[in-house]
This record gives sequence, C-alpha cells and structure tokens, in this order.
Amino acid sequence: MVGSRQRRPESVGKVRVALGLVSGVVAVALCVVLVDKYVLRAEWWQVRHTVTGEPVAPQSEVGPPPGPLTVSWEHTTRTHHGSVAGYDGVAYQVAQGQVATVSGRGIEVRDARTGDGRWSYRRSGWTLLGWTSTGSRLIAYFERDGDRGDRVLVAFDTLSGGLLWRRAGERPAAVSRTTLRWPAGSDVLLTTDEERRTLFGVSAVTGNRVWRLALPRGCRLFEGGAHPSDGRETLAALGLHCAGPGSEKGHRSLLLAVDPAKGAVRWSRRLGSKESPEVSMLDGVTLVSDGTALRTFDDGGRQFGVWDGDGACGDLMCPGVLTSGRLVVVYHPDGSGPDDARMEAVDVPSGRVEWRRDVPAYTALAQAGGQVFALRPRLSERLLPAGVDIVEPGDGRVTTAPAPFSMDPDLPGVRPWLAAAGGLLYVAVPQAAPRPDGAARLVALRGGPAGTGPAELGGVPEADWPDACALLKKPDLTAARMPDYVTEPRGASAGTVRLPRPVSCTYEPRGGKARRERGDRKAPGPKPSAAGSAAADPSASPELPEKPDKGGELDMTVRGLTVSVRWVAETDQAASRMLDALQATQAQARRRHDIGADEAYEIGPTAGMIALRVGRCVVVVEANRPPGAAARLARSVAFRLRQPS
Repeated sequence: MVGSRQRRPESVGKVRVALGLVSGVVAVALCVVLVDKYVLRAEWWQVRHTVTGEPVAPQSEVGPPPGPLTVSWEHTTRTHHGSVAGYDGVAYQVAQGQVATVSGRGIEVRDARTGDGRWSYRRSGWTLLGWTSTGSRLIAYFERDGDRGDRVLVAFDTLSGGLLWRRAGERPAAVSRTTLRWPAGSDVLLTTDEERRTLFGVSAVTGNRVWRLALPRGCRLFEGGAHPSDGRETLAALGLHCAGPGSEKGHRSLLLAVDPAKGAVRWSRRLGSKESPEVSMLDGVTLVSDGTALRTFDDGGRQFGVWDGDGACGDLMCPGVLTSGRLVVVYHPDGSGPDDARMEAVDVPSGRVEWRRDVPAYTALAQAGGQVFALRPRLSERLLPAGVDIVEPGDGRVTTAPAPFSMDPDLPGVRPWLAAAGGLLYVAVPQAAPRPDGAARLVALRGGPAGTGPAELGGVPEADWPDACALLKKPDLTAARMPDYVTEPRGASAGTVRLPRPVSCTYEPRGGKARRERGDRKAPGPKPSAAGSAAADPSASPELPEKPDKGGELDMTVRGLTVSVRWVAETDQAASRMLDALQATQAQARRRHDIGADEAYEIGPTAGMIALRVGRCVVVVEANRPPGAAARLARSVAFRLRQPS
C-alpha cells in the first residue's frame, strides 16, 4: 500500500497568494491597456462629428455686380492656440456650393449661399495642424496635444461629411503655417517621412500609399514655412532646402514640381535664397517668392516673369489671379514703401506686360466672371471701411465700392482672403475680438441697393456727410479750456468722389503748436510753464497727472484734439455694424453708456479715444489729455449730431 503525500497548508497558501498577485498584475495591466485603447483613445468620446444628407447645388463662377455691397451672412471663428506654436491660423475654401472653415479646432462646412451649417468634425484633446482636398474628398491631419508622435489622417466626403477612412502615423508634406494646407491632387495626397527626405503618395480613396519618391540628394522639405508649398489637381509645387553650392554657407533652395497622380518630377528650378519660399499655384501658373524676387512659371517650368527686390511681396505672398490667359499680380516695386503697390497684367504665353498701374496695397485678389476683385484695407486714409475694387483685366479700369466692415490686416489669426462665386463675394479678415485670442471673421457680400448717392460712398449722397469742424461749437471748446484755438480741417475722397466738407478736424490752442515744438526741442515730455501754455508732448500718456501751473492750478487745457467723421452709412443698422467692426479690430475696447450716443466705445488702454454712433454717422473723438477730455467732448459731439441741420 502506497501512502499519499499531502502538501503542507502553509505552502498552498503561499502559492495561492503568488498566483493572486500575478493575476492582479495581469488584470491591472490588461485594464490599463483596455482603458487606454477603448476609453482614453476611443473615438466615441473624443470626436464630435455631424453629417448631412441635404443636397447642395454648385455655384456659378460670377461675383457681385459693381456698386454698393451689403452683408448676406457672416460667421466668426475663434482663434485656437494649440500645443504647437505657429499653427493658429484659420483657412477657407469655397467649392461645390459650400464654404469650408478650417482651424486648429477642426472643420466646419456651411452652405455657401445661406451660411447654414452642413457638417463639422472636432477631436477633443487633439489639434488640427493641416488639411487638404482633392476631388470630392477633404482630408484633415490631427496631432494629440502634448504628443506630436500620435497623429492621424482623417478623410471625409466633402459634400456629406461622411467618414471615409482613418490612417495613423502619416505625416503631411510641407504644411503651410499660414493656411494649414498641404498639396494634393488627382485623388492623391502628399506625405513625407520623419526626415522629410522622401515623398509618398497616399490614395484619398483608400488611405493606402500608391507611390514613393526620394527627394534629390542633400535636399529635404521645408518645415514650418509660411507657405512652403501649394498644389492643384494636376501639379504640386514644393520648396526644398538643399545642401550644396549655389548660395551662402553652401545651402540653397529648390522648387520641385511633382505630378501627384504618378509621383513623377515634372520640373525643378533653383531659387535665389536659402530661405523657405512662399508658393502659390493658379490654373497653369506657379508663383514663388523667396525673399530675393517674385518669379512666375508656366506648367512646363518656363519662367515668364520676374520682379526683383527683397520687398517685392513684403512679408506675405504677392496676390495674383489668372483670367483670360493673363496673370494679374500685385507687388511692391523695388525701393517703394509698404503702402505703395503696383498691379500688372502679364500675358502668360509671351511674358509681355499688357498694362500696369499704381494701386493701394491690396491684401487679396479673386476672379470670377471675367472680373478681378481686389480687397483694400482702407477705402480712404481717413475713412473707416475697407474697400473692394473691381478691375477689368483687359485694361485695368477700376470701380470702387466700400466694404461694410473695417479691417486691420496686421492682426494675427487669418491672412485676408477673398473668393467670388454664385453672385457673392466672400471676405475673411482677422479681428481682435473676442479678446484676448481674437478670431477670423467671414463675411458673404452681395450687391446692395444703388441708393441716391455715388457707389463709392455706398449709395449715400455727399450732402449727408456732416462737417467735422462743425461738430464742436465755441461753447464746447470754451468749456474744455480752449477759448482761443485754430483748426486744421482735412478732406477725403473715395475712388473718384471727393467729399465736399472736411471729414477730420484737429484743434490746437492758438500758438500752442509753436510753443509745443519749442518745448520738444529743449527736452522731451511735459514741462510746467505759464498758465494755459504747457509745452506738452502729445504722445504722453493721458493717465499721467497734470502738472500745476505757476498759480498752483492744474493745466486742464485739452491737447491733441481731433474729431473725425469716419463713415455715414445708408441705414442705422449698417452704421452699427461698422462701429462694431471697428471695436472688434481693437485689442482693448469698452462699451460706454454715458456718452449720449446710440452706441459708444472707449478704445485703447486709456480714455483718449471715443468711437460713437448717432443714427447713420460713426464719429471718433481723440484727445491726448487731460484724462476724460475725449469723453466730455464726445458728449458734445453726440448732442450736436442730434440737432437738426
């Protein structure tokens, strides 16, 4: 008989504890993996995706007719500051009857006629850092906040917003910091490797790679340029940074043109700088600005135009459009100032300049229906609205109309943008509100009522404009301690129309200007002197306390006083919209309810500027000092505007 061996109870307990610990560790690890995969990285809570089944009809290629413009619809997109610096712009595209708005927050697509929403896509915890479109597909590139290695391409049906595919790990080729766009065409989008030395073609239909192209030896794609590449359906152009002879320190830049369908190099051209170029592509023409010149190439790579000068395009790409075989381009002549620009029409086959003329510093161009639309930051130097010029490409003749908004092209967030389709003109401009991050404002404009006045004034008769020097009377100025003063009136014109009365009036105590200039030569800043004649620096902060005069009293004489009639609109509502646009472009603006106007804002860090509206008139009152003077005088202006003329 064989006896059985029995395990000691304490040994069994130890084994069970060990197995329990191992099972616990495995369970915890499995839970971590599952939570990370199905919760933290899950689409169901990260993504906000809406789609549409509503049809939309394409728009005709025509803009609004010459004449006054009015707002059809508008929409504001807030600036998104993600974890990657520099990619906080907002970009737009009008196509197939839709307007696509792309920002770091995601994609929003609207009906181009009405502005009604159609579809949208956002990912919580991710930032959109690039986008492209080809055919009927739109593709977005997202990176996880705080982890640039975690990235994904997401493809959508452009019309419905339906999800087509997702692909992780791909990196877009040469994304523009300005527009967030990278090249695609012929249902293929261009991507690159980590070293940016290889191009890949990725099918926009399936998300799979279809070709591979090694870049020239010693060359790599520029990363983080303002606009280092561009593309259309049949051609993509990319700027390359190459090591080798040809420029300072052995480096040069190269422009490479690639067929996106096959991945074949069509042509390449050496550029004159080692810096990242600005690339823009039109239908059959490629424009490149590299800081030394603006160059234009046709589809075969033939250079047919060059404008030398490191300031030809300034800090942005030169605006250009192609219409009826002519390239219409705006540039800064060599040696000119930033506000001096020239427009030229160049015949593409021959390279011959057909006409040229000096123009305002247009910030954007668009073409539709055989007409060229040009956006100018100011209708006139002393007037508030932006302006739209309609240019005849055959001879350069221009008609001008005010835009029903104001703009500051130097604000960050969106490069001023223009497009025309379906009888509408689409304009995108930056604004400072909502503060502190700002936003991009998209406005769809249509032709407005002709009115009884000139189109250059929005149909408002010249006689409706008040005299800026009549908005303050002698009692108003005496109360402001300006019993004896001189005025400096200034006029303005819009297009070919000259306003008959001054639109701006500057007031100076009699003899004060000469005394101030003598004081400035002796020493900067305010100096105590005889009563009523302090030699004040007009740029001194109005928050500084006033210096007492010899009698021991504060000098409360108003300094730097200007009253400007910035705009007279056709309706009260249009004037209100103009005032709102003005305050939206200011870094600091506060509503004032004590001015006696229909609306009023205090603009700037101090109370030295008041913008107000009474009826159809928008007026700005500026007074450097003493504190509160601008508000007091603005009340007088509001009172005078309400008096019958």
